[in-house]
Amino acid sequence: MQAIVFDEFGGPDVLVARALPRPELRPHDLLVRNAAIGVNRADVAHRKGAYGRAHFGDADTMGLEIAGTVVEAGPQVQGFAVGDRVMGIVGGGAYAEYSRIDHRMAMPVPPGLALADAGAVAEVFVTAHEAMFHLARLQAGESVLVHAAAGGVGSAAVQLAHAAGARVFATASADKREAVAGFGADVFIDHRGEDFQAAVARETAGRGVDVVIDFIGAPYLERNLRSLALGGRLVVVGLLGGAEAAPLPMDLLLFRHLQIFGTVMKSRPPAVKQAMVQRFAARWLPALADGSIRPVIDSRYPLSQAAEAHRRMESGRSVGKILLLPDAS
Repeated sequence: MQAIVFDEFGGPDVLVARALPRPELRPHDLLVRNAAIGVNRADVAHRKGAYGRAHFGDADTMGLEIAGTVVEAGPQVQGFAVGDRVMGIVGGGAYAEYSRIDHRMAMPVPPGLALADAGAVAEVFVTAHEAMFHLARLQAGESVLVHAAAGGVGSAAVQLAHAAGARVFATASADKREAVAGFGADVFIDHRGEDFQAAVARETAGRGVDVVIDFIGAPYLERNLRSLALGGRLVVVGLLGGAEAAPLPMDLLLFRHLQIFGTVMKSRPPAVKQAMVQRFAARWLPALADGSIRPVIDSRYPLSQAAEAHRRMESGRSVGKILLLPDAS
């Protein structure tokens, strides 16, 4: 099968196509012929050396997210059979024509959702659900501020919050205003031209929002806390702006009864990741089936052009997910 590998850390050009054997099936695995592969920021970090080695996780190849058709099932698989359309999260090995996936990390692709689109669902929607609903306990009638709302997880978070009946504040660059509003944002904030803390204070009459979902990290920490209402919850999902923050204003935490959570999927134990997938599926697969929520796709590249897909992600111009298509290579 064709797969994407790299022999040294570096820029997108280190990614090359190479013929590799199909992955060996384990008792709980499905072998999937991939129709679409999601590109994630974790893949870019992996390529640059953030995890210390090229062979990290569950496979010798990179990639975390797939959608395709089951071609073989292990003896301990339950709920899936050869020929089923599935989507889900793998511990590595997505950048290939075939991937193995533990069946407990897989979800059925709802009728009406194309396989070529389903590759844009699992990683971002599961992460968004975990952050907003499992950790931050967002409820209908509450308000949430979603940063980087034009990205993969951000666009998913806006949709889920809107569908759940929350008031959604969203930050992104001004050129992405229309797209983000289309995801369901009630208040758009241009992160380059506006101070989001001031915008939240203005729009909430000084009360603040109940939840903040943040991908930026250190530069936003204090303003995030000052944007929260009494009893508010901050969930940190990414560190795009850096990890070293100024001293934390502890008086805000204490007197405003705030909570801060951090979440990341890649390094979690298998049982934890399985539970995350299953929580999302139980609540939201019907909404995917009826179109209430939808994968947002920025662009599609043949698998052999993985380097171009990484360049697109690093450009900062994308809105939604970037996909690799094995059949187009």
